[in-house]
Amino acid sequence: MKIKASIERIPGGMMIIPLLLGAVINTVFPEAAKTFGSFTGALLTGSLPILAVFYVCMGATIDFKATPYIAKKGGALLAAKVGTAVVLGFIAAKFLGEGMIESGFFAGVSVLAIVAAMNDTNGGMYMALMGQFGKKEDVGAYSIMSLESGPFLTMVTLGVAGLSAFPWETLVGAILPLVVGMILGNLDKDMRDYLGKAVPVLVPFFAFALGAGLNLQNVWKAGLLGVLLGVAVVAITGIVLFAADKLTGGNGIAGLAAATTAGNAVGVPAAVAAANPVYEPLVPSATALIASCVIVTAILAPIVTAWWAKRIGVNSNTAQ
Repeated sequence: MKIKASIERIPGGMMIIPLLLGAVINTVFPEAAKTFGSFTGALLTGSLPILAVFYVCMGATIDFKATPYIAKKGGALLAAKVGTAVVLGFIAAKFLGEGMIESGFFAGVSVLAIVAAMNDTNGGMYMALMGQFGKKEDVGAYSIMSLESGPFLTMVTLGVAGLSAFPWETLVGAILPLVVGMILGNLDKDMRDYLGKAVPVLVPFFAFALGAGLNLQNVWKAGLLGVLLGVAVVAITGIVLFAADKLTGGNGIAGLAAATTAGNAVGVPAAVAAANPVYEPLVPSATALIASCVIVTAILAPIVTAWWAKRIGVNSNTAQ
């Protein structure tokens, strides 16, 4: 059976399918974790420990020895992506505060959902698109952009937006696994190779655990709204990233390729709520919205990127 190949035919499949499977189990059998306990219960409720390991392994893949071009390009795209999330978070906070819209079509929208969806780029998608339409240095720029990964910058953004501040210990705790991984990976190339291989393996496990905290009725409600949020990510961050790419000597392709939502962003609301309980009521709706965003941006961003590449006369045969 071609299970892995079948899952990967779906954009973000290794994230989305386990997430939905966990949600199905929780919807049909909400007491499963308590009933089975032990390792099964831990797997159904243990997204945070798995995410912690994921960020250590992710950090190990980040190379301190980035070339000046990679640092400039990656830094510009990182600043543009996070800066956009900060501005939108600040604006949304004026209307939503720390809560969410409770009724109507936009029920479930919160600053947490908006910021988490906007903050983090789908690295696999970006590198695949740049491998086809860009230069190898543009692919390497993700080594800088991957600093977006995890809840740290989302926490900072929420604080900048005037919402609940996080104590410095919590902020350090949010970024420490990534930093530890970065140190290990840069001190020892073998450790980088060893830990880096675990990154894709861990994705379906924390996705399943996150899904086990969702109810499919809420995911269904988030469907169309999640689609619109995904379109907004591509459109809004795409414009800003396109400009940042052009300003650093690019042709705009790298900017458009970065206008996505990373699969691991689905775990950010739960991580943020673990650091500050005021956000706990927002986790189910924010997680469902971001899960929809992952799929939508994974479909739209390649279409937009390929269209622009064709428009300016760049294709997989002529890319440098």
